[in-house]
Amino acid sequence: MHPVRKQRLTVVLFIVIATSIAAALVFFALRENMNLFYPPADIAEGKAPIGTNIRAGGMVKEGSVVKAGDSLKVDFVVTDYAADLAVTYTGILPDLFEEGQGVVVAGKLDATGLFVAHEVLAKHDENYMPPEVADAIKQSEAKQ
Repeated sequence: MHPVRKQRLTVVLFIVIATSIAAALVFFALRENMNLFYPPADIAEGKAPIGTNIRAGGMVKEGSVVKAGDSLKVDFVVTDYAADLAVTYTGILPDLFEEGQGVVVAGKLDATGLFVAHEVLAKHDENYMPPEVADAIKQSEAKQ
């Protein structure tokens, strides 16, 4: 093999290997930060992973909000009208959080089916509903 050809082959192989390693590292890092959305119906069916960061959304069920008197802990139920999801959250709720309103919660599902949220997002005006929540409610209404 000619020396110039051998040198070109070496450079091309180095570029391919370096690019493959960089892509693998990027995909590995992104895998840990993925935050998938699941409606309460999918969580009730067991489609959501346990112990992994996910998002869930729907409407806060009327009469389900229970605030602890001695801490910032709040328990409530999120529904997509096909299934309910019990949520617990410790922290300050958004100002617009209330029963009957759309909400998206981010956190982890534990083995008992309780969703432990680390973030609660509420709608910002009366006409807005997060797209994931609107789609989930439409799908559950279509199933009924």
